[in-house]
Order: sequence, then C-alpha cells, then structure tokens
Amino acid sequence: MQSCSRVCESWPIGFHELPPLGLAEAGAGALDTLWRRGGFPRSFTARTEEESCDWRRNFIRTFLERDLPQLGVRVSAETLRRFWVMLAHYHGQTFNYMEFARAFGVADTTVRRYLDSLASTFVLHVLAPYSANLSKRQVKAPRVYVADSGLLHSLLDIESQRDLERHPKLGASWEGFLMANVARQLGARRDQCFYWATHAGAELDLLVVQGARRIGFEFKRTTSPVVTPSMRVALSDLRLQRLDVVHAGNETFPLSPRIRAVAARRILADLP
Repeated sequence: MQSCSRVCESWPIGFHELPPLGLAEAGAGALDTLWRRGGFPRSFTARTEEESCDWRRNFIRTFLERDLPQLGVRVSAETLRRFWVMLAHYHGQTFNYMEFARAFGVADTTVRRYLDSLASTFVLHVLAPYSANLSKRQVKAPRVYVADSGLLHSLLDIESQRDLERHPKLGASWEGFLMANVARQLGARRDQCFYWATHAGAELDLLVVQGARRIGFEFKRTTSPVVTPSMRVALSDLRLQRLDVVHAGNETFPLSPRIRAVAARRILADLP
C-alpha cells in the first residue's frame, strides 16, 4: 500500500470545468432558444417556456438555499439573492466595488466576498481587464457577467423573447451569451480571455490571447455592423491579428483589412 500511495501522490490532479450547453451541442438553428433559456439541459429542453422559467426559478432557489450552504457559504439566501439580482443589472458593465457597495448598503470587502462566492461556484464570470504597454490610461476594473443567459433572464424577470427584445439589458445579454460561445469555440481558457478599454473611450468586448495569437471580438445586436474608430484603435494598439464583429445577421463578410463581420449563427463554421 505504501508503494501505491507514493505512486498515486505523484500523479497530477486534473480539473475539467463542465459548462452549460453551447452552440456546439444545441446547433446553430437553436441559437435564439439557447440564448433565451440558457444552457442548463432541463431549461433548454423544457416543453414550454413556462416550464423552462419554472425550472430556472427553482434552480436559483435551490442553489441559494441548499447548495451554497453545503459549500460553506454562510450568507443568508435572501441576501445573496438580492446581491445576485443587482449583479444581473450590472451584467456586462465595468464593476466598481465601492459604487456597488454603497448601492447595496455594505462594505466593499463584503461585496468582494459575495462576488467571490458566486464566481467560485461558476454562476458568475468576472472578466479581467487587459493592460497593454501603452502611454494611454487604461481601465483596470473587471467586468461581471452572469455565466448562464437563462439564469440572467430569470434574475431580470424576463420570460419570453418579446420581453427580452424590449429589455434594456438586451445588448449586454447578447454579448455575454456569444462571448461564452466564442471562447469555447476557440478553446480559450478563462485566463486567456480579457476585455480592454481606455479612459479616452476606446474598448474591445473580448480579447483572446493564446500564446502569440491575439484576436479581438465585438458583439453587436444588429444585422448591419460597421467599423468604428474604437475598433481601429484596438486593432492597432493591441496589435491584433484580426478583429471579428459578431452580429445578428445571417452572413459572414469582410468589413476592412483584418476586420470582418461574423454571423452569430456561423460561429461554429467561421471561427477556427
């Protein structure tokens, strides 16, 4: 047994994150349903929208009341629910700990602790800022995303495609959903994904850095994407190999040298 123990101790431990269903599993034809309902199998495959919404509401309650306490999180379920709902309204935004702490009525250290609890259980994604070697002042705060679009919509009380299309967080929801699918398609780890922004206003929704490869992405809920000055600045300052604008149309086409429009429904075919 001692020899077996010594051998076992030398084996490396592997970690594998199991994400919700994505476009690779659901298929591009199910994009709108997957976006609206999220990637949890029982939510995605529910017979009706009502059943899908009910499952997500029950998941949120069970997660807060049973799962988190079992993981050692000693915060009341109601407090964390209010915190999570507030975070849903910050989805896709640069996160200011002090500002959020004042709005929530707690210390910024408490906000960090609550945020870490949700991020460590994979229901929240904190996207780190990228700091390039530039003379420009760059934003240093992270951005926060509810990891599953279906949970985001339940926290925002969105129950139908019509509700979603009319909601102020429509664009942010689209961005977070497609960002996750793009990262999976590229095989990018969390520590290889960033956003970038300067205090002068230039920004990039997603920067994937894999060794020497740097690819930028913008996510636009439009069928007619165009090149913006911000994109050109990002392309030059970050020395991107290319910049893709993921949009709601049906075709992928070039916009300018090293910038192209990529149809959301063609992510699986048009991204390497």
